[in-house]
Amino acid sequence: FMALAAAVIVGVALAVLFTQSKWLEMSLLPYAVVLQVTPIVAIAPLIIIWAGDINLSLLICAWIVAFFPILSNTILGLNSADHNLVNLFQMYGASRWQTLRHLKLPAALPYFLAGLKISGGLALIGAVVAEFVAGTGGSASGLAYRILEAGYQLKIPRVFAALLMISLTGVAIFLVTSWISWLLLRRWHESALKREN
Repeated sequence: FMALAAAVIVGVALAVLFTQSKWLEMSLLPYAVVLQVTPIVAIAPLIIIWAGDINLSLLICAWIVAFFPILSNTILGLNSADHNLVNLFQMYGASRWQTLRHLKLPAALPYFLAGLKISGGLALIGAVVAEFVAGTGGSASGLAYRILEAGYQLKIPRVFAALLMISLTGVAIFLVTSWISWLLLRRWHESALKREN
């Protein structure tokens, strides 16, 4: 949960900064893309060594995987505000802050929530992968380590039990993010309105 919360805070903050400054976006977005396309399995051992603390390294790995969908979707949403409305705001003398607050952020909300749904599952995957890597180093912590341990001992029912727990956690994350999305969009966005057909 902490990795997802950190991904939301950093992703939304950077998305707002990037849409306010194209120079900043062109300077820093390539680094975010590199983080996204580098397999977490490849960098998890380095993060575990550098962080020194297993829990911190799990948090960092989960954050890396969850961060990019929120960033990219929020940037897309902020840039997708109706240009006619942006021109109208400018015509009435609205400041950049007023345009951002009253037009661009509401326009970006559905995109952000779609990114949140994706990032919720990815954060879980990042944590599990990091736990697998940490588990091979002898640190017994979570369900991923239990899968490794049971697999080595050929205790297949335990492997399936741990897999089921991880899957149920992923489903719970998806249901919670879907509920949040429905709650925030139900009154005004086309995707959440009930149709009478």
